[in-house]
Amino acid sequence: MCCMKIFIYLIALSATVIICGCGNSSHKLTPSEGYITVEGGKVWYRIVGNGPGTPLLVLHGGPGVPSYYLKPLAALGDERPVIFYDQLGAGHSDHINDTSLWTIGHFLGELQQVRDSLGLTKVHLYGHSWGSMLATDYLLSHPTGVVSCILAGPSLSIPRWAHDADSLLKTLPDSVQTVIHKSEAAKTTDSPEYQAAVAQFYALYLARKLPWSADIDSSFAQMNAGLYTYMDGPSEFTLTGTLRDYDRSDRLPEISIPTLLIGGQYDEAVPSTVKYYQTLIPRSEQVIVPNAGHLTMQDDSAAYIGAIRDFLRRADKPASPE
Repeated sequence: MCCMKIFIYLIALSATVIICGCGNSSHKLTPSEGYITVEGGKVWYRIVGNGPGTPLLVLHGGPGVPSYYLKPLAALGDERPVIFYDQLGAGHSDHINDTSLWTIGHFLGELQQVRDSLGLTKVHLYGHSWGSMLATDYLLSHPTGVVSCILAGPSLSIPRWAHDADSLLKTLPDSVQTVIHKSEAAKTTDSPEYQAAVAQFYALYLARKLPWSADIDSSFAQMNAGLYTYMDGPSEFTLTGTLRDYDRSDRLPEISIPTLLIGGQYDEAVPSTVKYYQTLIPRSEQVIVPNAGHLTMQDDSAAYIGAIRDFLRRADKPASPE
């Protein structure tokens, strides 16, 4: 009788572990959402889909911009689990104002804690914008079980990003450029005039499909402006935060897994720069979606998801014998 009770208890415990998303095997993932305790607080996650393919773990941009805008990636859930999470300080996760946690090191540790908690022993990794930086540094730490990586709208060299942003800024009317430069010099980047000028830049190079979707609006409404400014700066083209010297160009040849670099024709991550990164990563390929900006998944979700779906299917296939 005692053995039977233990047996029943172990079955119940196993079921609880699976429901909580804390199992040891990725194939046990089921659609759900919840919270994971990490250093500094709790992060929210959501699992969409339960297909047989290797799970896809999604890293959002910012820093501090939650994952709402990445919702089109949920369409991939018909073939594999897609895991979204809001990094600490953003969206549904605990909002913090402890700058000692606003570091690449913290967010790398957080990523690993999410993997461990959800039992993601094998995983595809997707990182958009700031998320591409996080994904790159994670790969350079040589983790096990990462099958492939998608670097979307990649910002792998902030000095190069700043140079490209300056070039894009010069395509705006002179009056708009003047407002931006004067506001930044006077440190009045929270003024309505500056925000209106920035909006013109964003309509060309961030998300071109107007009106913006509710998911983009939600991402902006729930972004952590303090975190974004601390690590990035007051805008996409004024990079004064702690990431301003970030550059992994010289280490990209170390990435040895299949890698897709994807972006838009009018992306802030300009196609020529994305091509440069692609030439440095041995097993990589590039896709540029026409008439799309930095939020490519919002501007043309069909083309974007189609390209990623094709890449993931190929990455899931066993390697051919030599």
